[in-house]
Amino acid sequence: MLQQVVAEQKAAHPEEAEYFKSFVVSAHRGGRGLRPENTLPSFESGLDHLATELETDTGVTSDHVSLIWHDQFLNPESCRRVDGRPYTREERIYTRDITLAEAQSTFICDKLHHDPAYGNAKFDDQQNDLALSPVAVAFAKQEKLISPYVPTYAEQLFRFTRFYADYYSTGPGKSHPDAAARAANARTVRFNLETKITPFPEDAAGQPLPPLPEHTEPKTNHTFDPQTFVTALCGAITRNHMESRAEVQSFDFRTLILVEEQFPKIPTYYLTGPPNMLSSDFVPAALRQ
Repeated sequence: MLQQVVAEQKAAHPEEAEYFKSFVVSAHRGGRGLRPENTLPSFESGLDHLATELETDTGVTSDHVSLIWHDQFLNPESCRRVDGRPYTREERIYTRDITLAEAQSTFICDKLHHDPAYGNAKFDDQQNDLALSPVAVAFAKQEKLISPYVPTYAEQLFRFTRFYADYYSTGPGKSHPDAAARAANARTVRFNLETKITPFPEDAAGQPLPPLPEHTEPKTNHTFDPQTFVTALCGAITRNHMESRAEVQSFDFRTLILVEEQFPKIPTYYLTGPPNMLSSDFVPAALRQ
């Protein structure tokens, strides 16, 4: 729908051609309204719709890999165990406490959010039929993944977009009517990468995890420190030479300051909520309004 509106406005306002060249169409969490969020199929859907930016979220695994996921833990509302055993919020597994290999061999995150109980996260058009995600299926086979819906990570997303471009330029998708446009867009698509860390109190070491009602997020922090986030994410960006196509955004200004100091070629975006947030612990004392 957004692409249609942009096309209509572009045709109606030829004098604004330069503006429309720079207009960003962002696929939030890969396009969570159509596929389970922050997964390879969701990013494929975003690319299929010619999004000029893939927005996503990152945590850090126990082996310091920049894992793509919104919550501090692999959420049972979206993920299930490969072996079929029940997985609940009471036994939730935090990104910080699992390796990349364990995440990709233990969980498949393909649950659909059709239930009205999800409130604002209810998506009637969301589908997980793998027939709709041929590029993710082919890529998962190449990467030897047990499913296209296993948790992915920043460097794998960069590889996937290159694979997607090749799929539609020289691979099985080259005869698709939109092949040229899809390949060209994938070669320039930007990556808007959020660090999912907050300046909340740290969970007490060695203590049981506190209860967490459904559809709520923790009020404590169970992640690595800001420097570890920056090292993992920006390391992935620089190793893949994506400095000109990636930016780091966060509600945690500590991580952004570190990015600016250590990786000045990577743009940063400071996220805020209500105005009173600018005078809260979310903002370093020296920057509070």
